[in-house]
Amino acid sequence: MEGCNYYLAMVVAQVSFGVTSILTKFSLLQGLDPVVFVVYRHVLAMLLLAPFAYFIERKQRPELSISVAAKIFLLALFGTTIHLNVYYAGLSYIPPTVACALGNVVPSLTFVMAVLLRMEKLKIKSRRGKAKVFGTLICVIGSLIFTFWKEGYLFKAFVEKPLIKAYNSEMKHGKENWIKGSALILTSHIAWSSWLILQAIVSKAYPAPLSLTTLICFFASLQSSFVALFFSRDQASWRLEWDLKLLTIVYSGVVVSALVYYLQTWCIRHKGPVFAAMFSPLQVIIVAIFSAIAFAERLHLGSLIGAFLIIVGLYCVLWGKNKDNAIADLNLNGKGVPNGGISVNGRYSDEA
Repeated sequence: MEGCNYYLAMVVAQVSFGVTSILTKFSLLQGLDPVVFVVYRHVLAMLLLAPFAYFIERKQRPELSISVAAKIFLLALFGTTIHLNVYYAGLSYIPPTVACALGNVVPSLTFVMAVLLRMEKLKIKSRRGKAKVFGTLICVIGSLIFTFWKEGYLFKAFVEKPLIKAYNSEMKHGKENWIKGSALILTSHIAWSSWLILQAIVSKAYPAPLSLTTLICFFASLQSSFVALFFSRDQASWRLEWDLKLLTIVYSGVVVSALVYYLQTWCIRHKGPVFAAMFSPLQVIIVAIFSAIAFAERLHLGSLIGAFLIIVGLYCVLWGKNKDNAIADLNLNGKGVPNGGISVNGRYSDEA
């Protein structure tokens, strides 16, 4: 039952990311300053989490050494300050669909980083190793098909009229802007993949997920406030009113920066960075389904094919990781065999 909680937590995380992506898109069109947005959401998350972290983890929280504090500072730098600010900067140069497609490099980037750092075991000749490589490639291909294949049969809309009236924005995307925007978006996702890897390291050195998440939000607030000194000096951009921008800040601070960051920290600590990264392509499907219901957008045949490939790829990777975990458990219990093999009908094999 506990194993299912990890899958449920990551699905909840991707649904939350999908909702905040849509809210943020509308709020930015209404004039929300992205740097101010990053500061406010993490200050709110820090204030919300701090009391829980203090009382719940008071006895289990380890001493915060200078070395661990420096690593948490880097976590905040990669996962929030660089990732979010650079991502929002890139969105001003390229369409959201392209940014969404580029985000699907996160699973492959994280997988390669984890293998190079020997955080992820990969025996390419075994079935589980082939499943992880094949599944990662299929996820990326499926995400690209889902995003870019807009020809062919067009399905009927889920609703006759849109439930939400979208704001129209016209942006010119020249060749130079596409290159600049794509470079910024890719940089932000490299930072996010680095965050996933570093999170696995720090969570072992500081096994207090609530306190760790609070400290990440604290450092992210300081770092983004420093960035705001250069890019958001207009006092009007810091003024809050009862509108969609405030809703976006509250939702992102409470649900994403507080709850989802905590869930990801918890999952990465127990299942590793690749496990968390592999759920990223689900966000494309979630946003598309929401858009089809809320904005009456129609889905193409490519959307269904891409969604199918994403699910198949995700299943292959998770199957391979479950096999790795099963073998690790056997070895941990003293029932394993040399080189990670498993017993099959009384004979040892490494082909699982």
